[in-house]
Amino acid sequence: MKNNKKILFYGYGNPGRQDDALGVLFVDEMEKWVKAQKIENISFETNYQLNIEDAEEISNYNLVIFSDASMEPIEGFEFSKVKRSDAQVEFTMHAVSVSFVVDLCYKIFNKVPNAYLVHLKGYEWDLDFDKGLTERATQNLQDALEFMKQKLREL
Repeated sequence: MKNNKKILFYGYGNPGRQDDALGVLFVDEMEKWVKAQKIENISFETNYQLNIEDAEEISNYNLVIFSDASMEPIEGFEFSKVKRSDAQVEFTMHAVSVSFVVDLCYKIFNKVPNAYLVHLKGYEWDLDFDKGLTERATQNLQDALEFMKQKLREL
């Protein structure tokens, strides 16, 4: 299937910390699906956290869909537009926020890709490679994947 936009899926989180793997697993699963559908112009990237260097990476795309696990009180998952105006450095497990990376992309490269964040609700964060995702997080992942597949079909 021909796609005219250059799209990047960028997931981040620690796969060794149970539900913190949600962002990375979301991208891994989307990559499998996109390849099976033979959709062109979509790239995939994962990392433990966002970095300022990611501003250069996203400058090459029209659309960037970030994904991350969330401890926030959300239901299942949320899909939201990333705004440059929300940019701030946050001192959390993730070095910088998604909006900070998008804002930096604008400031350095004078480009602002259309950016969205898929926030997937997680429940357990133990450092244990053998436990994997919790059952509820697995369901949230599946729901978010179905949502995103439909969004890509609409493109």
